[in-house]
Amino acid sequence: MSHTPRRRLLARTVILDRAIEALPLFRLSDSGEEVAITYAADGGGRWRVLPAPGERLPGTFDQDVYVELLRRYHEAEAPADGMLTFTLHDFLRTMGRRVDGRTYEQLRSALNRLQRTALESTEAWFDANSGTRITGQFTMLSSVSIDRRRLTDRDQLALFNSLTNNEPGDAHVTLAPQLRANIAAGFTITLSAARYQQLSSPVARRLYRVLQVARHDAGRQWELSLERLAEMLPLTQRYPSHLQRVLQPAHEMLLAAGVLRSASVAQHEKAWVVSYQLAD
Repeated sequence: MSHTPRRRLLARTVILDRAIEALPLFRLSDSGEEVAITYAADGGGRWRVLPAPGERLPGTFDQDVYVELLRRYHEAEAPADGMLTFTLHDFLRTMGRRVDGRTYEQLRSALNRLQRTALESTEAWFDANSGTRITGQFTMLSSVSIDRRRLTDRDQLALFNSLTNNEPGDAHVTLAPQLRANIAAGFTITLSAARYQQLSSPVARRLYRVLQVARHDAGRQWELSLERLAEMLPLTQRYPSHLQRVLQPAHEMLLAAGVLRSASVAQHEKAWVVSYQLAD
C-alpha cells in the first residue's frame, strides 16, 4: 500500500517535550516504593512526582511505554485531540516485548499509572507558549480507556494462555495537553526509536533522553557534577563509587550506539564531575 513506507519512516523518530525530559519522572527500578520524587529545578523551582494512593511510582517499563506512546503520536501526525488508539498486542510487539498475560497486565498497569501519577511543578516545568515556568499539577495522560476484545480476534487469544476473562483489548489513550502544546510549539528533543530500543539498560535509555536535552542547551560539550546527574536521572545511589558503577555500563552502551564520543568521571578537588562529548 502506498502509505506504508511513509508510516515506517515516521515511526523511526520520537519527538518528546523538552521541558519534561529535563526533569526526573521515572524511577530506574520497578520497586514498590511510593515515596515522591523531589527535584530542585534550575532557577529555584521545585518538581515533584507523586504516586496515586497505594500505587508505586512509574518505573522502567513505564518509561518505555511513554516513549512508545510519543513515537505513535508523531507517527499519527500529532492528532489535535491527542488521542491514540491501538491494540495492546500491537503495542507490546512494537516495544519488542513478549506478548503474554504478564506483559498485557504490565501494559495495562503502566497506562493507568501514567494517568494517575501527579506531576507537580512549582516554577519548574517550562511552558513554551507563555515562555514561563509554571506552577500547577498535571498528569502524563489525560484519559485511558481499555476495551476488552471478545470474538473479533480469536487468533490472538492463543498468545494469552494465562488469561481467562481478560482478553487482549483496544486502548484509547489521550496525551496531556501540556505535553502536546510544547511539542506543537517546537520545544522538543528527538530520539531515534531504533537507537533507544538498542539500549538494553533503563539507565542508558534515560541518559540518552537527558543528553538530547543537553545537546539543545549546552551543545556537544556538557559538564556537570556527579551529584546533579544522579538527581536528574534519578539514581538512588549516593556514594560516588556506587554511582560510577551504575553509570559505566550506560556510558559504554551510549558510546557503542554513537550517542557519545566520550564520557568521563573525575574528581576535581572535593567534587566529582561528569564530562560528556556528544557525537554529531
